[in-house]
Amino acid sequence: MSSKDEILAAIRRNIKTTYDLPEIKPEGDGYTDKIKQFTEVSRSVAANVVVLQEGEDLNQCIRALYPEAATVASNLPEITIQTIDPDKVETPHQLNGTMLGIVKGEFGVAENGCVWIPQNVKEKAVYFISEYLVILLNKTNIVNNMHEAYEKLHTYDYGFGVFISGPSKTADIEQALVVGAHGAKGVTTILI
Repeated sequence: MSSKDEILAAIRRNIKTTYDLPEIKPEGDGYTDKIKQFTEVSRSVAANVVVLQEGEDLNQCIRALYPEAATVASNLPEITIQTIDPDKVETPHQLNGTMLGIVKGEFGVAENGCVWIPQNVKEKAVYFISEYLVILLNKTNIVNNMHEAYEKLHTYDYGFGVFISGPSKTADIEQALVVGAHGAKGVTTILI
């Protein structure tokens, strides 16, 4: 038995009275226009949001946003501009140098502009190694807040997933903001 286990066992032996946890139903903000809220918050954290218009070609839209992207990683069947499929690489190291990763988000959160991305590629490194990341998100799949988001997470069986809200950034190095330190330098969510 470890010292941690011994301490916890001693605490349990000495608890005289126990109480049931209260049942709390948290209620967060509800937004009349979730797309507008999601867009505003996303832009405030340096992300870009594009609403794909009816009849607009998704691949042309992405190419117009990232005309310099020579290496485009995606496993999505609707993406025809991809140059590498992250499901067909032997090691994640082969994704090094990816300029643009295109992935699908499951749902977005209006209150903080984040998108839940379950691992829907073999090599999840594409989420973090790409210089720029495009997240495709159905605009009807935006919830109000994290309370609703966590409720949605309980309905699926995920091995790995991540909430992404804008490009990677840190300000802990000499108090200077560095963008792209741990992941993408830029993130665009395309609402389809």
